[in-house]
Amino acid sequence: ITMAATRSVMRAVRVFEFGGPEVLKLQSDVLIPHPKEDQVLIKVHACGVNPVETYIRSGNYARKPALPYTPGSDVAGVVEGVGEHVTAFKKGDRVFTIGTISGGYADYAVAAANRVFPLSGKLDFRQGAAIGIPYFTAYRALFQKGRAKAGESVLVHGASGGVGIATCQIARACGLKVLGTSGTEEGMNMVLRNGAHQAFNHREANYIDKIKEYMGTEGVDIIIEMLSNVNLATDLQLLSYAGRVMVVGCRGPIEINPRDTMSKESSIIGVSLFLATEEERRECATALLDGIEAGWLKPIVGSEYPLEKVVKAHEDIIHSSGARGKMVLLP
Repeated sequence: ITMAATRSVMRAVRVFEFGGPEVLKLQSDVLIPHPKEDQVLIKVHACGVNPVETYIRSGNYARKPALPYTPGSDVAGVVEGVGEHVTAFKKGDRVFTIGTISGGYADYAVAAANRVFPLSGKLDFRQGAAIGIPYFTAYRALFQKGRAKAGESVLVHGASGGVGIATCQIARACGLKVLGTSGTEEGMNMVLRNGAHQAFNHREANYIDKIKEYMGTEGVDIIIEMLSNVNLATDLQLLSYAGRVMVVGCRGPIEINPRDTMSKESSIIGVSLFLATEEERRECATALLDGIEAGWLKPIVGSEYPLEKVVKAHEDIIHSSGARGKMVLLP
């Protein structure tokens, strides 16, 4: 009897109220969810931690889940079971997700079958957990919203984190000229190893001048912006004619001069993966799965935390001194 009892429950991080990292509570008696129609149950081997999960947890985000909930959308693991009508996956398959229904900070997670993808043997589970939001967001920002073309230049502002590394790899593979910024020497080297032609230290007082000098008069065609509340005003001065800033990350308001957009007919475009259509998600998935096979899509895993250290993970992703790859939780 005890065996059956232990099998039906799992550990999962639960949020009962919105607030700081301390509202993340690890519980060991959460029922293992059952996959319903068109759903897949996954034994979680790794789960990505994304900045957006800290915004949702704090209650300061447009989308608020019903309480209590378990955070986490990017899991990688092994299929434990499938619901009715699921034919693409079977028990034992290695998979990764770009969304879960039950939450990924847990031993098991249920996801809709159309949010689950096969995980190539070329990547381990930690890398699998680093694909979802970062790579889909990077692809959407570059091509679906940014209309990037081979031969154009892209500046990745904050290039050493999960989305940044993804953007550098994708942009380089697709024939763009790639510039990246990071706040540490180690971060800059990582950016250069992952597709950037040139890296700049955004902690240096005059780094904007260095970018301008490197680009000459033409300016940058596309800026992928992870911290728009700090950088947006200067971004507008770095752009080429008809250049565009893709707002991927933001932690507060900023004052800009709209005249800076008029002088170059430039655009500021917000990016939200949550608004992607099913067709757009499929387009992203096809491009990225091809990239894994071709060998250029190689997620870089940074800090790893056990589920017990989830509070620390949420503190570090916002306050750490410079991202180095993708942060993951390991159940």
